[in-house]
This record gives sequence, structure tokens and C-alpha cells, in this order.
Amino acid sequence: METVITLAYIASAVLFIMGLKMLSKPATAVRGNKISALGMLIAVVATLLYGGMDYKWIFLGMVIGGGIGTVAAIRVPMTSMPEFVALFNGTGGLASLLVGWAEYNKFLNTPDGTLELVPVIAIFLAVLIGGVTFTGSMIAYAKLAERIDGKPVLYKGQQIVNGVLLVVLLLCGLVYIADPGAALAQPLFYLAVLLSLVLGVLVTIPIGGADMPVVISLLNSYSGLAACAAGFVISNTVLIVAGSLVGASGIILTSIMCKAMNRSLTNVLFSGFGAGAGAVGTGKTATGEVKAITAEDAYYVLEAASSVVFVPGYGMAVAQAQHVVRELGDLLAANGAEVKYAVHPVAGRMPGHMNVLLAEANVPYEQLVEMDDINPIIESVDVCVVIGANDVVNPAAREDETSPIYGMPIINVDLARSCFVLKRSLRSGFAGVENPLFYKENTRMLFGDAKASITALVDQFKSA
Repeated sequence: METVITLAYIASAVLFIMGLKMLSKPATAVRGNKISALGMLIAVVATLLYGGMDYKWIFLGMVIGGGIGTVAAIRVPMTSMPEFVALFNGTGGLASLLVGWAEYNKFLNTPDGTLELVPVIAIFLAVLIGGVTFTGSMIAYAKLAERIDGKPVLYKGQQIVNGVLLVVLLLCGLVYIADPGAALAQPLFYLAVLLSLVLGVLVTIPIGGADMPVVISLLNSYSGLAACAAGFVISNTVLIVAGSLVGASGIILTSIMCKAMNRSLTNVLFSGFGAGAGAVGTGKTATGEVKAITAEDAYYVLEAASSVVFVPGYGMAVAQAQHVVRELGDLLAANGAEVKYAVHPVAGRMPGHMNVLLAEANVPYEQLVEMDDINPIIESVDVCVVIGANDVVNPAAREDETSPIYGMPIINVDLARSCFVLKRSLRSGFAGVENPLFYKENTRMLFGDAKASITALVDQFKSA
């Protein structure tokens, strides 16, 4: 039986790696997700083959957890997916914390029990990282769901407080690791549990809402590292492998997100971006005349265009406009236009949010282009249609040195021959920074709900 379990774990690890590789490309992402799920199924079945388990509690947990997950997956809209992912990260961290805690209690309740150094260290890391991940993810969820203010919460001496808290945690860990069975080790271990939960809150509240894509990626990495530590605690090979993969991929994605914002991870975590933003007008005040356009007039421009680039943002998700956007794209292509969909790495409130929406609408993968691929040819594009995006197309990042987002790579839609911006109003984006794109000579504002506006354009094409 041990051999069968080992071989199953090896197969699971291979499937995890294959699936993760496929997730890096839109064309293979769905297949990669299924392969990874198959790997996890094999790992779960193999784990259940171990002897000495109380299966009634395991299956009860599977039914309850599966039921909650199924209902959530069906009912949670795509607009709420970022906070949903934050909740998943948090529950993963909490699970690792509880595994470490349970193993330590098992040791304390086992007379003459011993713990080797690796499990001792792993228990503490599972508790520490798991606790930070859990409460940090809950704060991220609350900010994304607008349960609390998305602005950074800053106070004097904040980094000193966090530093002291971390030092105390490390001291608790050293005393505990030196002799986990000592009288002093037990209360310090429980203190570490409490402080890890507090630290998770304190390191997340200073982060502004505009930085949430980075935070989501980082917390995802933390949840993987916590799971890896839990794997060492219970000597489970596949959990170590899976946790390591999640931890490493999360760090890589975090690095990509930081690069896309032209900011360091330190700047994201400690700068408190948006503390003074929230109010429109951060940086230079945009001036000029806003030129509105009707759906009928926009149709005539699009009907004559030979190249059209759609640039989706969170507003498209809110309006649930992805299906009608694809329909308009198909009509434009049938009319002879070259149609592309340019997606910024941090568009939306979660990495990959826009790609998932477009894939849901069956937008052809070959029409999806990245920022670095569209910018070199943007000046030859007849029309850029910005759908609910704001910060990722804000030319202040290129032109205004006083802007908080200056230096952030953007999709240069303002350099296209014409630019249509679909928004309900002139309000600033998630970063709270005014957007001079709205006042550019080649920009036309199509005000209203994005889905209604695109539907009106579709109707114009169909009635022509």
C-alpha cells in the first residue's frame, strides 16, 4: 500500500507541474486547471488509503466543505471573484495554522513524546505564516468587498510596531524550538498564534486598494508556503510539493504585478499608496473639454475602421458586458476590421481577471494581446475602445511626474487615431487619480452602462 500511495503522489506532483505550466497561456489554461484538479483528486484518494483514519469525520468535512464551495461557485458573480480568491487564500492559511496547532497539542498530550527539529520548526512556520495569511486575507477581502474603506490605514510608528511584533514572534519561536515541551514554551506558542493573527491585520491595512492585485498574489504565495510547512508537519510529500508550487508561483506572479506597476514590492507593502488619493485631482489637474459621443455616431466611426482594439477593465466586469463585447467584436471582424483585445496585467482587481471574463465569453485566444505587444503598434490602430478601464490607460503615468502612478506602464490608448471611453461618469479609477485621457483631442466619451452602450452599438450594426 505504501508503494501505491507513493506512486500516486508522484503522479499528482507531475500533474500539478503540467497544469501549472498550462495556466501560463490563455489557450491552455482551462485544460491546465482540469489537469491540476485531476492531480489533486489522485492525491486526496491516495491520502485516504492511509490506515487509522476516522472516515466519518473526513467525509462529513468533505460534504460540508464541498457544499459550501459549490454554492459559492454558483452564486458568486465574476465581479466578486477577487474577494472570493482572498477568502480562499485565508481559509488555506487557517487550515495550515490549525494543522500545526493540532500537531503541537498532540505532542503535548503524548506522554514521553518527542519531536524532531524539522517538524518542530515546521509547526511554528505553519502557525506563523498561516495566521498572517488568514487575517491578512480577511482584510484584503473586506477592502475588495468594500466592507471597510479601501484606503491605506496609516499611523505614526507603524513600521516600528510591525517590526517589534515580528521580533517578539521570532523570540517566541526560538524559545519554543529550543524545547517545545518546556513549561514556558506552551504559553509562548499560543502567544505566537495570537500575534501572527494580529500581524496579518497590521501588514495588510496599510496597503491601498489600487495595490490589491499585488496583495492577492502575495497572499496566495503565503498560503502555499503555509501549506508546505504543514506538509512537513505531517510528513506528507504531496502537500509539500503542492505548497511549494503555489508559494513559488505566487512569488513569481507578485513580481510580474510589481513590474507591471513599475514599483518594488517594498514600495507596495510600505508606501501606503492612496493615503491621500481618494480625492480626484491627485497630481496635475486635467484640463480641456470633454467630448461626448452617441452610440449612433460611434457606430459610423467603427463601421469605417480597419483596426479596433478593445481594452477591458473592471467596469466591464461590473456591467457583465463581456458577452456583448465579443458579439460586437465578431460584427467588426465580419465587417473587415482587425479586432484585438488588449489586457493590462493589473486590469481589474485580481491578476487574470479580464482574461477569465473574456475566456468566459469565448473570445478567440489569438485575439488576446498583452500590453507590450499592442503598444508598439498602437499608433496605427484606428479605434481603441476602453470599456470600464481607467488607471491602466491613464496617460498621467507617462506625462505627469507629480502623479502617484507616474512611471507605471500603461496601454497607450491615447496614441491611437481615435479612442472611445465607455464609462458612467468622469470619476477616477481605483487609484483615485484623475485621468487626462478623458480630455484628449482624439478621445470621445460614451457615457452610460457599458453593457447598454455596447448593446446599442451591436443594434446599430445589425440594423445597418
